[in-house]
Amino acid sequence: MIAARAASLVRRREQPHAAIPEAVMVLAALPMPVVVLDAEDRFRFANPAAELFFEHSATTLLGAPLADFLPHDSRLFSLLRQVRLMDAPVADHDLLLESPRLFRRGVSVQGAPVNEMPGSVVLSLTDGSKAAMLDRQLNFLGAARGATAMAEMLGHEIKNPLSGIRGAAQLLEQNANEADTELTQLIQEEADRIRKLIDRMDMFSDRPIEREALNIHRVLDHVKRVAQSGFAAHLRFTEEYDPSLPPVWGNRDQLIQILLNLVKNAAEAMTEANQGQDIHLTTAYHHGVRIAVPGSNERVHLPLTVTVRDAGPGIPEAIRATLFEPFITTRRGGQGLGLALVAKLVSNHGGLIECDSRPGRTSFRISLPVPPPGEPTPDDTE
Repeated sequence: MIAARAASLVRRREQPHAAIPEAVMVLAALPMPVVVLDAEDRFRFANPAAELFFEHSATTLLGAPLADFLPHDSRLFSLLRQVRLMDAPVADHDLLLESPRLFRRGVSVQGAPVNEMPGSVVLSLTDGSKAAMLDRQLNFLGAARGATAMAEMLGHEIKNPLSGIRGAAQLLEQNANEADTELTQLIQEEADRIRKLIDRMDMFSDRPIEREALNIHRVLDHVKRVAQSGFAAHLRFTEEYDPSLPPVWGNRDQLIQILLNLVKNAAEAMTEANQGQDIHLTTAYHHGVRIAVPGSNERVHLPLTVTVRDAGPGIPEAIRATLFEPFITTRRGGQGLGLALVAKLVSNHGGLIECDSRPGRTSFRISLPVPPPGEPTPDDTE
């Protein structure tokens, strides 16, 4: 049992001082979240995977009570009581960890006592939603490829005859009476509307992108200024930025487009539902986070995360599995290309996007790469 092994490592703190770094290094290297809670259920240790799981740095977690993240009636507190009562490892599965600060479903937890630290419990957590996330990533990539093929087909097979239709309507208009003129103008307007839709689909093409080392906070500041000068002028922005974040390896224009789409969706969701006033922008760095690339043995380092969170009504359960596919939308008059384009642009960066949504809290989290070694970094003094 992982928790029992982790507990044995924590007990090594009672051994000579030289053994402590090794124990901490082993716990930090574990790919699953591991935390140690003291007798008052306060965090005393959190490895990097736990930082990602709780969406807070270890500095923020240490000393904080678990009750800050979960309600007291959570099954996790019951597990902690059982571990202390039985003084033995206890496991539980398929937990829903839900609060305003945390949302994880399908979580498996193993707890074990740390005998040399009375009342302390070491927990290892397995987030079942991560497997689902990788499955969704396969769907996102498939959706992007499908959208690309559709864009190419539309561009080559529809634009030429569409121009002919519009030209014929213009010729008919020259000798048409008033009633027929209205019809020819309608044909031209609809042809123009279809052309604009095709042009939007052309954004899904597989052109290579130029990337450079960028300060993601500058990109976010630009997005925020654009939003506050227009569609989000009535909303507040709450920023939780990691000041030590390294540069991101990306294309500035595409990153702006990605984040503007997500911020606009958040603003529209809260405005339509007349619910909430804050859009939260968060950045974080997670050491050692590597994602397996579907269909290959490659693992990509995606340590930078950018999160856009709103307090809107949430995304309907019925469309969450297909959220990033083209033409999926819940908005009247919407074309359903915004999130499909976001998924495609994130894929262009070799990144990963995931969505957690429930009533009152929807988060879009993007994982992005850092520049390869030797690339020049942006000058923050400019």
